[in-house]
Amino acid sequence: MNAETMENRVMPVQRLREQLLGLRQDGKKIVFTNGCFDILHPGHVFYLEQARALGDVLVVAINSDQSVHRLKGNDRPVHEQTVRALMLSALRSVDYVTVFDDPDPLKLIALLEPDILVKGGDWRRQDIVGRELVEARGGRVLSLPFVGNYSTSNIIADIVSRFCPPG
Repeated sequence: MNAETMENRVMPVQRLREQLLGLRQDGKKIVFTNGCFDILHPGHVFYLEQARALGDVLVVAINSDQSVHRLKGNDRPVHEQTVRALMLSALRSVDYVTVFDDPDPLKLIALLEPDILVKGGDWRRQDIVGRELVEARGGRVLSLPFVGNYSTSNIIADIVSRFCPPG
């Protein structure tokens, strides 16, 4: 995949909505997930492959830099949103990436109307934001199990402990 192809898969929300309308008219099932995806690791890759297998098109919405900062603290994100979006768009399992700044993806889910909404295993199904909207339209909401013991926070802590010893 070349850089132009990757960039074409990263879309502003309105353009993505139009793209999904056409795909839905063609009978495609749209899968949606969201998160920070700050440091891409194998757990993310496995999770996104599982999500993509549930439908025909996988949309990944990432938190904006400001949103990650609000959620994760002063030292995050490690990678700015354009880098995170391009990295995700390079994965074969990911069809489209968009960025959102709201505290949660509820407005985005309402706008994009996915058929299937997924989150990682740290989310209880009943707590997944947008569950009611998707289920009201006849869609499915799933919490996918973790594969491996990967965590961005743990990766960062490991790097700090190795390269920035106390004192």
